[in-house]
Amino acid sequence: MGLIETFFNFDVLTKSAWALLRGLQLTITLGLCSLVVSFLAGLVLVLARLYAPAPIRFFVVAYIDVFRSIPLLVLLVLVYYALPFVGLNLSPFWAAVSALSLVSSAYAAECFRAGIEAVAKGQFEAARALGFSWKDMMKDVVLPQALRLVIPPSTGIGISLIKDTALASVVAMPDLLKQATQAQAFYANPSPLIGAALLYLIILLPLVRVVSSIEGRQQRAANR
Repeated sequence: MGLIETFFNFDVLTKSAWALLRGLQLTITLGLCSLVVSFLAGLVLVLARLYAPAPIRFFVVAYIDVFRSIPLLVLLVLVYYALPFVGLNLSPFWAAVSALSLVSSAYAAECFRAGIEAVAKGQFEAARALGFSWKDMMKDVVLPQALRLVIPPSTGIGISLIKDTALASVVAMPDLLKQATQAQAFYANPSPLIGAALLYLIILLPLVRVVSSIEGRQQRAANR
């Protein structure tokens, strides 16, 4: 068999297309759920790290350092296979959401911290001088500016998270990569893996271009 028949077999791709699309749908759902949980948890973590009492800050820093250091694959296996021994049984989907969110929230917290610390100190002082409460200062003054600054890096975190959903196949979740590997084994041909790679490109390439565009606009605005 030649290169085309081996890796771009149209007949195999056609037969496996429906399974790949089902896997793609589950991958998108998993990615979106994990993104929402990660960014919300990251926001809570960064506020606790910067403004909570010292004992809480210590535990938050420890959480961020640990989950930025642990390999996602190891954490996913532990969440799915070890937690049942302590009475917590998670489905493959929620095990994957939990593992992805634990890791990504730590990165999101550091991303948000950089954005908050980049806000000019005068903004904090002006808000206090105008009588803003801490809650109103964060909600109306600090966070809107910080979130604009962290759009490019946070989008990068989101892209990495969606790519990492491929690891969910190790807990038997029928995501895009799992469907592709099963189709590869069934048809004894790697074309479904190429199809899965193309679907990932279709999803992620526009996001990559959006990040580049936002970074370019921000750079041009900073140079004015």
